[in-house]
This record gives sequence, structure tokens and C-alpha cells, in this order.
Amino acid sequence: MVAVGESLLQEAGAKGQKGFNDHRLRRRREKKWTKWDKIAVVSVSATHLLGFCGLFCFSWSRFGVGLLIGIVTSLLGINLSYHRHLTHKSFKLPKWLEYTFAYCGVHALQGDPLSWVSNHRFHHQYTDTERDPHSPVVGFWHSHMGWIFDSSSIKEKCGKRGNVGDLEKQAFYRWIRKTYVVHPLSLAILLYSLGGFPYICWGIGVRVVCCYHATWSVNSAAHIWGSQDWNTNDLSRNNWWVAIMTFGEGWHNNHHAFNNSARHGLEWWQIDVTWYVVKFLQAMGLAYDVKLPTLVQREKMAIKS
Repeated sequence: MVAVGESLLQEAGAKGQKGFNDHRLRRRREKKWTKWDKIAVVSVSATHLLGFCGLFCFSWSRFGVGLLIGIVTSLLGINLSYHRHLTHKSFKLPKWLEYTFAYCGVHALQGDPLSWVSNHRFHHQYTDTERDPHSPVVGFWHSHMGWIFDSSSIKEKCGKRGNVGDLEKQAFYRWIRKTYVVHPLSLAILLYSLGGFPYICWGIGVRVVCCYHATWSVNSAAHIWGSQDWNTNDLSRNNWWVAIMTFGEGWHNNHHAFNNSARHGLEWWQIDVTWYVVKFLQAMGLAYDVKLPTLVQREKMAIKS
């Protein structure tokens, strides 16, 4: 996997992109397993086991439950709320709707809003460098999911997470952080009351595993495979199949070029379902101050042939 990182840096250097001379491949250090790493391993493993059990209790109603919750938690919760709204402030929402969408993200089991937003802001601040929480220059496995099981490394890179002060001021997000575990457990109880253990397998197991790997592919695959249309000085790529899986998040080079843009699929043929939802909310008067890249910004960032 280190070889993968070396080849990526060599490829970037061959393209003459500025900034890559400062990139250094992090060598493997001795892994220190913390309590939080062990909890993460158990949680992710248990979720995958639930997903595997779901394969043996398929029904269309159970599939429908998983699909519906998956769309709500991934599309509205992670993409629209955690990512484009809370992290990048690409648009504004009424507080009641902001908190509703953020609560949907809680059930994606990718962490509370404060930790998710902090990690992602660090990713953009230090993309594909020493302090990037997840970069394929260390290896595909690390960028895809290995970083989740290395809390000591994250602490070294991100410190005390002083980049989410805007959210920490709000009691709602502090409350979510303190009570995070309660919410997915409540959903599990609700699903069990509606359809027993098979509903848990599909409403949590299969659904979360699929959303996990789709989201993680943005960190890994969309920094390795695809095209670059903008001079972002990093490894971000526009990857169409990741975009399909993630409702538009796979247009990652577009996103790194214009990280505060509410629209990631900048071309008409670049399918971006999350943007379509934002556009609908804007038409309804619920989303406002929607940010998009200007013509001047696009001309400045375009790769000159």
C-alpha cells in the first residue's frame, strides 16, 4: 500500500502540479491500539456482521426499509447536512430544518456532527499532506477505512479540534455529542418493534455497510481514479461511479476546486442528486444564500492545456 502512495505522488509530480514537492509520504509507525480504536473495530465489525445476516432474511419490505432510511441518513444527513451545509456552509437553512437534517446524519453511524465536520475541515486544510486525516498517499486501506481505527494518529494531526467552534456554540450539537450512542439504539428498538431482528439487519446492518463504503470511497477511490479538470494541487478526482453511489459526492475534483459550492456536479451530465435537493429547497424558500463558483473562479482554477 505504501507503493500506491509513492506512485500517486510520482504521478502528481509528473503532471507538474504545484505543491506536490512539499508532500511527503508518511511511513508506517508502530500501531498503538487505544480504547476508542477497539470500540471502532467492534462497532464496524458488528455492523458488517448484521449486514451479512441480512442476506439470509431478504424480503422486499425489509429492503425498502433499508433503502428509505439509507436515502434519508446518507443523502440528507451526511451529504446535504454534515458535508455541504455544516462543513462548507454552502447554503443556509432555517434552524429547525438544519437540526432535522443533522439528526438524520446521526443515524448514518459516521459520528456526531462535531467530529465529522472537524475531520473533514482538516482534510480540506491539509489535503494529501502529513496532517490529512485520510489520504491514499499512506495507502488505499488507510484512506478508505483504516484511519477510523487509529485515533492516536488523528489526535496527533487534528489536536483539540479547534476548527468547529461555530458548531460547539450551539447546544443542539453539544447535546448530540453527549448522547450520540442513545440515538442509533433507539432506532434499533423501533425497527425491532416493527419487524423484529430482520428489520435491524436491513434497517441498520445492510444499510449502514453500503453507506459506509460509498462514503469511504470518496476518501479513497476519488483520490486515486478519475479525471482532474481543475488545478487543485492535490489528488482529488472526478469519479462518475463514486458519484452515482454517493448522490453526487464523487465529483471530488470539482469539490476540492470550489469547496464552498453547493453544487458538485458542475456539468449538466454530472449527476448530483444532493444538488437537486438543495435546488428544490431553494425553490421552496427553505435554502438561501446558495453558493456556486463564479466564471472568474472557474477560469482561475481550470487546468491550462
